[in-house]
Amino acid sequence: MRFMIIVKATAESEQGCMPSSTLLADMGRYHEELARAGVLLDGSGLKPSTLGWRVRYSPAGGRTVTDGPFTETKELIAGYTLIQVRSRDEALEWTRRFPNPRGEGLDAEIEVRQLFEMEDFAAIDGVENFPDLEALRG
Repeated sequence: MRFMIIVKATAESEQGCMPSSTLLADMGRYHEELARAGVLLDGSGLKPSTLGWRVRYSPAGGRTVTDGPFTETKELIAGYTLIQVRSRDEALEWTRRFPNPRGEGLDAEIEVRQLFEMEDFAAIDGVENFPDLEALRG
């Protein structure tokens, strides 16, 4: 089972403020623990939305590109950690240990979402045409 730990953006992260050395060390230790346990798949911080864009799809088939920044900080993601574990309970235990992404004593929030696996789509016609991403990764 794969889970994504999503770090919500803040006004500070959207301004490009870098984490403190203490927070960076805490995050480093946490991710080292994940790696030693063999559950870490990936993780990274995201640059501010000023450097990003969105693509909006319309019913007529058109696509519109809008450059950042985006005003609703609460809807933005500042970073993520992707883990693979045996159960939801194991994912919950790891996420309870996730360092406060803003630093101890400050309000913050992370969100955890389970990823779909290809077998979840087995009953849908056409799924066989989807590439085997694991094989492509080598």
